[in-house]
Amino acid sequence: MAVVTLGRVLVVDDDEVIRQLIAVNLQLEGFEVLTAVDGQDCLDRVRDIAPDVITLDVMMPRLDGWVTAVKLRDDPQTRDIKVVMITARAQEHDIRRGHEIGVDAYVTKPFDPAELIRTVRELAGAGPVA
Repeated sequence: MAVVTLGRVLVVDDDEVIRQLIAVNLQLEGFEVLTAVDGQDCLDRVRDIAPDVITLDVMMPRLDGWVTAVKLRDDPQTRDIKVVMITARAQEHDIRRGHEIGVDAYVTKPFDPAELIRTVRELAGAGPVA
């Protein structure tokens, strides 16, 4: 019998502690979670993983979250994946930039795990937290 999950999430963050914190919280909620260490790692693997939602840190080496989000939106195979930007930078111009790119949600660091779970559930179509 197959295990039913709420959806597949790709967690992208260069900070291992934060990556694991997000992954564990989403796994406990019932999501299948895979991780990537930066934007380039995300783009290299996203087609194989086929996530429903990507959580994307903004500040990363090699390829930051902004560039990664633009590349995801420019690719017909990945443009419909829901993207949550996780950032310490949530000034108005950052949020506006995210909307222009087509980011689906923002979660600011330090984040409340319950808020992140609620946001990912909504974007994955899993419904509100029971």
